[in-house]
Formats: sequence, C-alpha cells, structure tokens
Amino acid sequence: MITAILMMAHGSRIAEANDAAYKVAEMVREQTGFEIVEVSFRELHEPNIQSGIDTCVLKGAERILLMPYFLFMGAHVKHDLPEEIAEAQKRYPELIMAMGSHLGVHRKLAEIEAERIGESLERLGWH
Repeated sequence: MITAILMMAHGSRIAEANDAAYKVAEMVREQTGFEIVEVSFRELHEPNIQSGIDTCVLKGAERILLMPYFLFMGAHVKHDLPEEIAEAQKRYPELIMAMGSHLGVHRKLAEIEAERIGESLERLGWH
C-alpha cells in the first residue's frame, strides 16, 4: 500500500516562510524514505490542503498521513485541519487518511532553540 506524507503548514504572504516548509519536506523525504512527501498550506499560499491531497492521490497514494507543521494545538490543528480531512474524505471515500501529531513540546525543539540562542549570541558578540 502506497503511503504519502502531506505536511500541512499555515502559509504566509512571505515567500521565504513558505519555501522553508518545502526545504523541511525534502529533509523529511530523505530521512524517512517516503517517495511521496508533499507540502500544503492552510491559508495565504498555494497549494491548499485539498490540492495537496489531490497531488498525493495523483502520485498513487492509497493512504495519506497528514502531518500538521504547527507548533501548538490551536484552532487550526484542533478544528480546521480535521475539517479539511473530512471534506477530502467525501471526494475520496476509499482513501485512507489520518492526521499525525503537531510539533508540540519536544526536547529536540528545545535543542534547536538553544542552538539558535548560541548562534545569536556569537553573532552579536555577547560572550
């Protein structure tokens, strides 16, 4: 059974913010070995989530793990993203879809923040 990963990000009017999601998706593809790793956006940028699901199906996905690329459990993660999945399920009744966990509180996020703090202190010369 072919599994796709669809990262669902917020979306931004700032191109660099959206580009970052694509760069992370490429790293996820490399680290997980999944052939189908797509990016979609909840708002402000294309492709939207429905188009992301369509792309996964066109590439042969029989099931999709939809991953919220959100830090916290806000309204998008709690309500909007499940509604998007329910809408897509009407169009693809045979497609298996499940939502994964948002980023949330994780030790690796704290490690990244600590690394960024160190880089910033170094750049500012605040030793």
